[in-house]
Amino acid sequence: MSEPRLRSEIVGDPTQFEALAPHWWKLWERSSSATPFQSPAWLVPWWRSFAPGELATVAVWRGDDLVGLAPLYLEHGTASSKLLPIGISLSDYLDILCVPGIETSVGAAIAERILSIGWSQWILSDLPAGSAGLAIAHPELPACQPVGHAACPVLAIAGDDTLAGCVPARRRRQLRRAGRAASRRGRVAVVPAQGDCQTFLDQLIRLHGARWARHGDGVLADFAVEEFHRHALPMLRPRGLARCWLIAIDDRVVGAYYGFHHRGRAYAYLGGFDPAYAEESPGAILIGHAIAESIREGAREFDFLRGQEAYKYGWGAVDRWTMRRVWTRT
Repeated sequence: MSEPRLRSEIVGDPTQFEALAPHWWKLWERSSSATPFQSPAWLVPWWRSFAPGELATVAVWRGDDLVGLAPLYLEHGTASSKLLPIGISLSDYLDILCVPGIETSVGAAIAERILSIGWSQWILSDLPAGSAGLAIAHPELPACQPVGHAACPVLAIAGDDTLAGCVPARRRRQLRRAGRAASRRGRVAVVPAQGDCQTFLDQLIRLHGARWARHGDGVLADFAVEEFHRHALPMLRPRGLARCWLIAIDDRVVGAYYGFHHRGRAYAYLGGFDPAYAEESPGAILIGHAIAESIREGAREFDFLRGQEAYKYGWGAVDRWTMRRVWTRT
């Protein structure tokens, strides 16, 4: 008996978009290039919080199974319309989702459906190596070669929780000095954030704001961004994707770490610390702890995500570039 043919549809209604979630999770679990940033726990709250245009997601079905998904929206400008990925800006990796082995067919079905709607540019950014978005091709699409987009420094991790197998000796010495300085200040405790997600986010927002107060507002100063995280984290945590740590000195919370863990890779997403404790380096202590925990959990990589901040290279991270594709209609 032959396999059912692929059929595609444009999902333009937010209620229908959210109703995809049960099928979406199954597809996300099967997709070889999926990261937490492509999960419904991340992208559904993103759309709820921002909704910056017209929803234009493409779903590809084989029988009753969702086998491809391109979460997209149309941004209408005065002179042109751009087709953009849902999750843009706050997501370090973006991609379409696809069942392994049928990437070419699913990519063609997505392109076929997208060609039926009006847009001037179709932009796929933050595509990781091996992403399904890099394989999209269609005879009617203009020629489009991927170009480098953003550097995501990644640390290959090995060894044990001493970090001797992966972190440079200089950084390990700095980490030990930070630990001694913190201990002189008081009793130090690094603990997972338990219980209510909102309590952890309250601490993260407070500390992230304090960290950036002298350098302009941090990303969490935007109410819509805060609202997004308050919806996303409670959906990520039950799936075992979130990693939330706090550091306290004499019961005063002085640092927060927010990251993810999925398929042998840890992701350091966001953090903050109390500037009054800058000499004790609570942010570095938390990163060292997060790396050690990721080793215990069997991770192979610790991804510092987008941005070439100097501190990432001090941990031994090496740039890995995402790609960008842009199709332009004349």
